[in-house]
Amino acid sequence: MFRQRQIRTLAALTALVAFGLIAGCGSAPEVGEAAVVSGVTKEASGAGAQVFWVDPDSPAARQARLWQRRGRGPEARLLRRIAEQPAALWPAGDDPVPVIRAATRAAAKDGRTTLFVAYNIPHRDCGQHSAGGAGDPGAYRKWIGRFADALGDSPALVVLEPDAVAHVVDGCTPAEHHAEREQLLTEAVARLKRQPRTKVYVDAGNPDWIDEPRKLVEPLRRAGIARADGFALNVSNFQTDAATKAYGVRLSRALDGKHFVVDSSRNGNGPLGGERSDAWCNPPGRALGTRPTTRTGEPALDAYLWIKRPGESDGECRGGPAAGRWWPEYALGLARNSRTQ
Repeated sequence: MFRQRQIRTLAALTALVAFGLIAGCGSAPEVGEAAVVSGVTKEASGAGAQVFWVDPDSPAARQARLWQRRGRGPEARLLRRIAEQPAALWPAGDDPVPVIRAATRAAAKDGRTTLFVAYNIPHRDCGQHSAGGAGDPGAYRKWIGRFADALGDSPALVVLEPDAVAHVVDGCTPAEHHAEREQLLTEAVARLKRQPRTKVYVDAGNPDWIDEPRKLVEPLRRAGIARADGFALNVSNFQTDAATKAYGVRLSRALDGKHFVVDSSRNGNGPLGGERSDAWCNPPGRALGTRPTTRTGEPALDAYLWIKRPGESDGECRGGPAAGRWWPEYALGLARNSRTQ
């Protein structure tokens, strides 16, 4: 159950957050250094959600409370399948500091790690649903510096720039921007890693996007993967745990054993069949996937995480709102279709 103290503390956070994409509960003692495995704090027992902080005032939590007040108890209970799990924050706009500081302070009271996504690279998303990002390299360096400063010495896991490397590999990002992007990513990894308790995973797409993981190896190296804790897969996508894990293991071997994390937020029913071109955007019939956990059964796989916040739109397709906007009907479908109770 979410504590009222946390809800009051974070009431201002919601007003400050604007989530942009494209593509914790109850008190617990802080996990000691002896429990740290390959960059991610591994839980000694119980579910992995005990490691990561849950936002008590997330859109799913607010919607569940609203529906409960309005007599929609069954729907409210379904939405709690989302609201009671940790999911990443995507600080947007020119100043990420208020969102990050509010979240890390709240997480510190419970001894939890906060999940974040840094998503502001120039020429983001090739001008598609989540177009935007910093206006130029200087603006991005300033933004990522403020992002890192706000983390301070709080335990945090940051997924760095979804799609940025994969869009270099597939050619969607024009060639004249490749070197600049890789340099900015290298600098971002280095800057974030100056924070003593921050873990960084560079996004590497998904197995249905870049078919051969070897194609990502050199771009990831040019993007600073050597200094990062690893790479992230399946962000905002729907590929199964099995397919993504197998792909990640292959890429890990090609990167000298680098570890990885997987976004399992919406992959419970796997991907929608049909054309790749639209299967990623608010596909119907999908379901919540594996709950966030560091108990993965694979040494190279540090965690299953909910990086994409379930119920937030992929873009203005299939009747959805703008990318990153809360869509309660879609969230309800994900929860209703979930095998997770």
